[in-house]
Amino acid sequence: MRKLVIASRNKGKISELKELLRGQNFEILSLDDLPHIPEIEETGNSFKENALIKARITAQKTGFLTLADDSGLEVDALDGSPGIYSSRFAGPEKDDEANNKKLLSLLEGVPTEKRTARFRCVVAAVDPQGIEITTEGVCEGRIGFEPRGSYGFGYDPIFIVEEYGLTMAELKPEIKNKISHRAKALAKMATILKGIGNLG
Repeated sequence: MRKLVIASRNKGKISELKELLRGQNFEILSLDDLPHIPEIEETGNSFKENALIKARITAQKTGFLTLADDSGLEVDALDGSPGIYSSRFAGPEKDDEANNKKLLSLLEGVPTEKRTARFRCVVAAVDPQGIEITTEGVCEGRIGFEPRGSYGFGYDPIFIVEEYGLTMAELKPEIKNKISHRAKALAKMATILKGIGNLG
């Protein structure tokens, strides 16, 4: 069974990714299992660039196939912000509650029909031998007026999925793990990884 490293220390994201990769022929590790790897700075100008940076560096340092993702929220009324700065929108502390408060304050007075937004995710898989694969997923919705729900993390409590009329944080994990931006990107990647995993 091959080792696969998830290049993240975000416990919510790691849990989500492990669940989505359940049944694949990999022993899954995260950066929590590899404390010698330093924090990787995201210096790219796009989700794809950031995902590849994290995956490349981790693959080089561990010698293992590495999976990294970069994702964020794009709000139409804010010209696509916060985008690649989603996790640190309110500051370098990456505080989910502060990010949500800032976003809601910027959208104060913006009517429902103009609060359209989407979560976008790019997943990168990098093999130490130099193979690089990326996939992308998008989940459309709109920004609510207040946080709702206790599932999920990040902007989930204020992102309403129109199809369900619920925020991402109100959806049970088994539903979110089918419709989310990360789920869509990973479903594409998992199909590719299945072939790689079966090779050894």
